[in-house]
Amino acid sequence: MIIVVDSGSTKARWVWMAQGVRSETVTQGLNPRLTDDETMRAVFAQVRQQLPEAVEALYFYGAGCGTDAVQQRMRELLAVAFDKALISVEGDLLGACRAASGNMAGLVGIVGTGSNLCYYDGRKIARQRVSTGFILGDEGSGNHVGRRLLKDYLEERMPKRVSDLFHDEYGYTTDQFIDRIYRQPYPNRFLASLVPFAARHREEEYISQVLEECFGAFFGQIDYFEDYRQLPLHLVGGMTATFELELRLAAAHRGIILGQLVPDPSGPLLHYHLERQPEQAGKSFFRG
Repeated sequence: MIIVVDSGSTKARWVWMAQGVRSETVTQGLNPRLTDDETMRAVFAQVRQQLPEAVEALYFYGAGCGTDAVQQRMRELLAVAFDKALISVEGDLLGACRAASGNMAGLVGIVGTGSNLCYYDGRKIARQRVSTGFILGDEGSGNHVGRRLLKDYLEERMPKRVSDLFHDEYGYTTDQFIDRIYRQPYPNRFLASLVPFAARHREEEYISQVLEECFGAFFGQIDYFEDYRQLPLHLVGGMTATFELELRLAAAHRGIILGQLVPDPSGPLLHYHLERQPEQAGKSFFRG
């Protein structure tokens, strides 16, 4: 049995195929930049108890897993729970590429809790914009939209009607919002949790403008790739399901050809690896 994990900062989806039946479970996000080792070990052990049989190979794609050092840390942590499995750890952006583009070249972006953008040559990420994280970057992401909403609310830039709706829905004082962002863990998750407000009130002119500006900032990065007008841009992440129309309009406004929109890459990734078993990923594999 093989298992594939797609882990963002907010949630991680684990999918596997056993006796011809696909199953899955969802845990909290396991971004190694934000999650301590003890928490990850506990989650891994919890998932292992849910599995019907031994794991032969585990493919983990995660936010914050883009460097060799972090990948090695994650492989060692996973090996404690999955001690008989071959373990591969890669960044979530490569997972997005494989899920949306397979073996075909194209531009691939993530628009979930965070965001990212790259050129994928059909085998590897050949060129990538630097990801500056949820404080400096993540344009077009859930935490970007949430950050904009919260900033406008606190600075009294929201129209009164929208501000009243926001206050009625969340009910935090200014001090409580500030505490939640600057003193509590996972501020990026909290900011992204404000996105459903934008989805429910998208007919408001103010909300429509916020979405247009946030998605415009994401697509505005694409000129980093010189031939972007000749390549499709595939998008992966939960924002593609919530705001498909707004994303398509913002892309069309900039002459960008959108390819596949994949809200959940875990299923396509499972299919990708089932087709390639028992292929191994060279040095990225680790024997538990």
